[in-house]
Amino acid sequence: MSCSSMEHIEQKLADRGLSLPSVPPPAGCYVTAVPVGNIIYTSGHLPLTEGKLLAEGSNGRIGERHLDAAIQASRIALLNALASIRSAAGSLDAVERVIKLTVYVASEPFFNGQHLVADGASFLLRELFGERGIHVRSAVGVGELPLGASLELELIVQFDPLYPLSKS
Repeated sequence: MSCSSMEHIEQKLADRGLSLPSVPPPAGCYVTAVPVGNIIYTSGHLPLTEGKLLAEGSNGRIGERHLDAAIQASRIALLNALASIRSAAGSLDAVERVIKLTVYVASEPFFNGQHLVADGASFLLRELFGERGIHVRSAVGVGELPLGASLELELIVQFDPLYPLSKS
């Protein structure tokens, strides 16, 4: 059975050996995703696996020698953001378009590969959503992030609020 471009995003994840985690609990007084009309905005998501922050980099900061681990961390943070989007939309199959990805990278001095770190998440969005996954993006180097995280990722998507009714 083949997947159409508009269906079965979680099957595409499974085909890559990935799955969505539970929605990560907020670390403060906020929610992880808010739908406004047919747009969902996520809060910043960290690279958490089973509630534990991935530890890579020097004191949470990314440099050239940590690039591969940071790219993987951006994919993990993306999975957390997608879990929040699924919770808000009911299904990732309801996502009609990925609009914007923002990745903040806790960077060592003189590291300028933030765009490469963000590529980990960008390429996965393209793999999962096809043309609908192509987005605008910002990749920003920062000195520190909450909880000593190496990166934080935000996502904005357009979704069909009537999915699956509109597909029948």
